[in-house]
Amino acid sequence: MTKNADATPESVWAILREMAERQAENERAFSERRAENERAASVRAKELEIIMDETSQKIKELAEQHAKTELAINKVAEQHAKTEDAIKKTAEQQAKNEQAINKLHETVGSVTYNNGSFAEEYFFNAFENGKRDFFGEKFDEIRKNVEGFYGGIEDEYDILLINGKSVGIVEVKYKAHENDIPKVLKKVETFRYLFPNFESCKVYLGLASMSFYPKLEQECIKEGIAVIKQVGDKVVIYDDHLKVF
Repeated sequence: MTKNADATPESVWAILREMAERQAENERAFSERRAENERAASVRAKELEIIMDETSQKIKELAEQHAKTELAINKVAEQHAKTEDAIKKTAEQQAKNEQAINKLHETVGSVTYNNGSFAEEYFFNAFENGKRDFFGEKFDEIRKNVEGFYGGIEDEYDILLINGKSVGIVEVKYKAHENDIPKVLKKVETFRYLFPNFESCKVYLGLASMSFYPKLEQECIKEGIAVIKQVGDKVVIYDDHLKVF
């Protein structure tokens, strides 16, 4: 450092000018750093704003999706409740239907049984009270609802007419059908098997019904089965076409 004695106005001015330049340089550097910081802060603020906007939008979308999901869950729950209610009602209706069907079966079965019992009693009484001359022969014994079981074979015979040499088997129906004819014919086979003591007897077949229709009568005639039916308040027997089994 120079002594004060050496200082001149020019040297002092040079020093002041240098100091001023340094100060100006420092201020410029500070200003540039501050501007750079402000620019960086602005950029960061914009980036943060974008991030916040995106986050807010995402939160909004998630909230909307959550609301939709809850709505869908509620709808599924409502549909499930409706389905369970429908299943319950269906089960209740099915139970009612089954009850009604069972009752109908009981009613139909009871009516069928009563009609069948009435027809059997009606024709049995007719035979017992005088229709013993049958199939061209006289029968001295009449039985009803005769059951037989042997060797795994069982059968029931509504009316049996018996004498020493012949047996009349009468199948009774309240309302006979063509489908009954094979069953009537089968009676001969089961009877001879179940009652071998009648093996040497002739067997005649008859179908008794409260009503007949033409085709049924024709089938009976074709198979040699007597037609026994109600006409008015009388029992009429058609047996001219009888076959001996």
